[in-house]
Amino acid sequence: MARSSSRSGRRRPRLRTAATALVLAASGLIAAPAAASGTAPAPRESTEPATGAALPEHALVGYLHTSFANGSGYTRLADVPDSWDIIDLAFGEPTSATSGDIRFDLCPKAECPNVETKDEFKAAVKAKQAQGKKVLISIGGQNGQVRLTTAEARDKFVSSVSAIIDEYGLDGLDIDFEGHSLSVDAGDIDFKNPKTPVIVNLISAVKSLKAKYGQDFTLTMAPETFFVQLGYQRYGPGQSGGDPRAGAYLPVIHALRDDLTLLHVQNYNSGPIMGLDDQYHQMGSADFHVAMTDMLLTGFPVQGDTGNVFPALPSEKVAIGMPASTNAGNGHVPPSEVNKSLDCLTKATNCGSYQPHGRRPALRGLMTWSINWDRFNDWEYAKNFDQYFG
Repeated sequence: MARSSSRSGRRRPRLRTAATALVLAASGLIAAPAAASGTAPAPRESTEPATGAALPEHALVGYLHTSFANGSGYTRLADVPDSWDIIDLAFGEPTSATSGDIRFDLCPKAECPNVETKDEFKAAVKAKQAQGKKVLISIGGQNGQVRLTTAEARDKFVSSVSAIIDEYGLDGLDIDFEGHSLSVDAGDIDFKNPKTPVIVNLISAVKSLKAKYGQDFTLTMAPETFFVQLGYQRYGPGQSGGDPRAGAYLPVIHALRDDLTLLHVQNYNSGPIMGLDDQYHQMGSADFHVAMTDMLLTGFPVQGDTGNVFPALPSEKVAIGMPASTNAGNGHVPPSEVNKSLDCLTKATNCGSYQPHGRRPALRGLMTWSINWDRFNDWEYAKNFDQYFG
């Protein structure tokens, strides 16, 4: 996710694989298809307990520009509408790319004249939690490159992230590693048994945090499509010396799938990505969201290898990531396309050219970059979510 108003997507090389039908049939994965600030959205009733609350059946996740301002304007945490079930504070960033030392501060008053005091912010966190909401620290973003190359950096990551969580009384962690934070070393070919230090150390660090805070610890991830779905075609540098970041999130997701609360891939600022139909899909349409999400819910052979399958994630651990407006990022779709995506994935109706491998009524919900840009756009994204799920 970008600090600036938008970020142009990086176009990816077009790669080929074996026919998906043969690959998925061989791996046993195919399932038969089943039939300006504006006015805030109206509050949704919540029956969840205030502490340690589970997510609602369908959840809305949004990033709040907390440490910086941009063209969308600063929004106080207390002013975030009740529509948002998980609020990711953007961003905690490292002192250097390899230090593991994560810092988080509220936006400077010179940049955000209406910023709250630290005490007001902490009180707002408690108030949101009393409503059954989750407030997380999001680490990374476009500018926050994090490479845990050593055990020392891993341990510093754990201690510094813990300090942020403890100071503000937060519910957990969102991993938004972008750019060059994650990559796969040459020769590290099995995503189920990774050897690359930046991957192994990240997995270890997150498991340590989960162990420290227990079952109520909320863990979410927001990788880009390049780091996840592209793994169907390429994983790491391969023998041809390709981009070592291709599919680099897969070992992290897989190792932490039992600890993971929610995965919401950024289906924006993306180049064309091949789906399980072996067709390239372009962002900016319902088909793109359906195809990318279906890959997570169906599973896929990594780099086309039927002996090395990334297993499907449960529907309740997956949300669709979209930009809130045209200002927020490339690949924005209007509410009608958002609803087509949800209809197709959860009801197997209103589908376009891509047919998902089943009906997924338990799909958790939606994520957006960002709450600030949605406010700027008269809360169109949140209002549509509330209307769709009731």
